[in-house]
Amino acid sequence: MTKEFSPHRLDVKAFAQAGARLAGHDSLLKYERLAQEAKGLHPDLLVDWEAVGEIRTAMGGISQVWMRVAVRATFPMECQRCLTPVDVPLEVAREFRFVADEATAEALDDECEEDLLALSREFDLHELIEDELLMALPVVPKHDECPTQVPLASSDDDFEEANAEKPNPFAALASLRKDAKG
Repeated sequence: MTKEFSPHRLDVKAFAQAGARLAGHDSLLKYERLAQEAKGLHPDLLVDWEAVGEIRTAMGGISQVWMRVAVRATFPMECQRCLTPVDVPLEVAREFRFVADEATAEALDDECEEDLLALSREFDLHELIEDELLMALPVVPKHDECPTQVPLASSDDDFEEANAEKPNPFAALASLRKDAKG
């Protein structure tokens, strides 16, 4: 009999011992923080994900719990060059080693190259997927080639006109200086 695993309450150790695989094809709206970040653009976009558990034997014959996670999604953002919508492709492929608890993960974090997480019988895989996608978002999203012409001016005519109308604040100081010398 094969055990059913839930991505919302995943027993990570049992998942790895079974060498199990979970996959999904979810709506972007299922991930609350991502949906907020998308600001309502393209709610029909999908997140494709896969997680595979495994037990690896380290030096000394110690068994370690690992999970590989792969996620693909297209995320709607605003191009920072032309200020029009741009769909940003996101791809995440990460491996995580699970340790006994948060304290162990924190203690080993500086000396390990792999990503460490605490073992749990109720691990929320969707939360991990959402975290990884949020970290993969570009800071400055932009089109490879913008669909509209981008004006390359640092100011417009109204800006120049407003500056011409303002008196130079240093001109008043210069006149005070002349009055003091005279």
